[in-house]
Amino acid sequence: MIEVRNLSKSFGKYKALASVSIDVAKGSVYGLLGPNGAGKTTLIKHLVGVYRQDEGTVAIAGQPVYENPAVKSFLAYIPDDLYFFSQYSIEEAAGFYATFYPAWSWKRFELLKRVFAIDPRRRITRLSRGMQKQVAFWLGISAMPGVMILDEPVDGLDPVMRKKVWNLVLQDVAERETTVLVSSHNLRELEDVCDHVGILHNGSILLEKRLDDLKSDIYKFQMAFTGEAPREIFRSGTVLHREQNGSVLLQVVKGDKEQLLAEARQAGPVILDVLPLTLEEIFIYELGGSGYDIQSVLI
Repeated sequence: MIEVRNLSKSFGKYKALASVSIDVAKGSVYGLLGPNGAGKTTLIKHLVGVYRQDEGTVAIAGQPVYENPAVKSFLAYIPDDLYFFSQYSIEEAAGFYATFYPAWSWKRFELLKRVFAIDPRRRITRLSRGMQKQVAFWLGISAMPGVMILDEPVDGLDPVMRKKVWNLVLQDVAERETTVLVSSHNLRELEDVCDHVGILHNGSILLEKRLDDLKSDIYKFQMAFTGEAPREIFRSGTVLHREQNGSVLLQVVKGDKEQLLAEARQAGPVILDVLPLTLEEIFIYELGGSGYDIQSVLI
């Protein structure tokens, strides 16, 4: 549904994106991860047709995005930094959306009044940031989009409203095969909603995988030894992180699980556990191998 091929973009001498390629399947939720300055927002602005690429292609449903009203007619974009016409009420904004979204549903707009519980006659710019974010989802979901591009989408929402919003988005993914690309620093939340992830680092894609596959070849081994822990335990895998606290050794290793277990047992630990990793931990350790390591600093 979303296809980016060898996308490059520079601003003067600064190269924001370097030969980026991603694929987002129809009816899936794709999590775009990366540290600050990695190029996530620059990539998103290409996906919604704000920026024109220097090199490469950006297509949605097989059509180029830049200056293509046909694509934008089924694309909903909710940025981190919201913008609304200063004089518009929610009702007036809805009327504006209805003029250029062919699939706009007034029935859905009315039904969502019960979810968001904001007077539609209120002027949007006089609402709090969190309420404006609710309005953005109210309007975006009422547009019945085929594709949603979300940049820090639930930032500023309370936990109950975050849950409601994600339920609405995922309902459309399940029932209407809406395609969603979401960028967020809340990796715990993305872990609950995404089925694919891509990690962007220094303007390039570090990896792109199904979330289940991403967790299938990286493991956290916790071992305890009666004497000194061996310096080298895993010969077949790649050690992404090593940390020792007394007799307990913690290592995060990438490789084949059965082979890694055999090597761990050969080291003769008195305790051996394989612990699950969160998406946040995988993100940290993958970036650690790319010169973005976490170090202890004494002040």
